[in-house]
Amino acid sequence: MDYSIVIPVHNEAGNVGPLVREIVDNTRADPPARIILVDDASTDDTADVIRRLHDEAGPIVELVRNEQCRGQSTAVYNGVQAATTRWIVTLDGDGQNDPADVPTFIERLKDSEHEELLLIGHRTQRNDTWQRRAASRIANGIRGWLLHDRSPDTGCGLKAFSREFFLRLPYFDHMHRFMPALTRQYGGEVVSIPVRHRARRSGTSKYGILDRLWVGIVDLFGVAWLGRRNRLTRWTRDSA
Repeated sequence: MDYSIVIPVHNEAGNVGPLVREIVDNTRADPPARIILVDDASTDDTADVIRRLHDEAGPIVELVRNEQCRGQSTAVYNGVQAATTRWIVTLDGDGQNDPADVPTFIERLKDSEHEELLLIGHRTQRNDTWQRRAASRIANGIRGWLLHDRSPDTGCGLKAFSREFFLRLPYFDHMHRFMPALTRQYGGEVVSIPVRHRARRSGTSKYGILDRLWVGIVDLFGVAWLGRRNRLTRWTRDSA
């Protein structure tokens, strides 16, 4: 299977080591070509930890560094650009996504008949505070009502998609929150897959609850505007 794993990280020195080792253990039957960790200008030892992981695991572990902190969407985008594989799997760098779910995504990709596809995790049991769970429910409800993306959990970091299709989508800050809507707007299919969700091992979340809600509302109307003006659809070539 031709795929890479892209992980955006910012000040996750205590999480990246265990996470990468879990990924390697859980993908031995079908390993990725690369595990690309995109360090979004961390101010702790994250980059040094990743370099040690590279020394330990070999070229499968690759470090990409953003010179300035630009956020999760830019980190994911730069990681996808750095990859050379057909398929991409993404996970959050805090260890809350369980690498044991990755093989399920890989098997679904193998069964795919087209590349205009997004597989996205659905965290059925969140290991977060009640405030974060409530904020996510509100955001997902408003997003689903306005964008009709038919995805119960658009904020899950565990995703899989075609590199080529992803790079055709419009890039903007916080686009990672709207991948299901963008995929549907560009003629693709979205499949939600139940996944595990774990408590954070160390460190703290980089996003405040009010920040997420406010940014989400602002971007929500922008994505709705894109959808109303998008006339693209899936097409096939007649070989006759």
